[in-house]
Amino acid sequence: MGVELLLLALCTGLGLGFLLLAVRSVLAALRLWLRGLRVMGVVTARGTSDRRRGGLVMFADHLGRSLVFDPGRRGPWCGLPRLGRSVPVVYARNQPTSAGLWTARYLLSPAFGWFLSSTLAFGAGVLMTA
Repeated sequence: MGVELLLLALCTGLGLGFLLLAVRSVLAALRLWLRGLRVMGVVTARGTSDRRRGGLVMFADHLGRSLVFDPGRRGPWCGLPRLGRSVPVVYARNQPTSAGLWTARYLLSPAFGWFLSSTLAFGAGVLMTA
């Protein structure tokens, strides 16, 4: 009984933690939607030594500085266009280095991942007690 209770508490704690991260991610996306600055960027090629897929996004912030944004693994899946095309970029007013693509899939995919993780943790807790 003690081990089952410990595993249930662990799964519940993990599930609540993951759910908190999902809510935090949704709130961050909502904050960007309401108060973020939107600019247009251009998709550029990666260096020849970089083996990752997709391109980089070059954009200018509200002060005119040129910045480069790496959409990472989520870029091709979340609607990053081909090289040379323009793409909308959003960032917090005083944090242009933490920019993101201005697409719903890019902004909300972390929240979906955390929510899925919390569902799996809660489900594992239910299966352990059954």
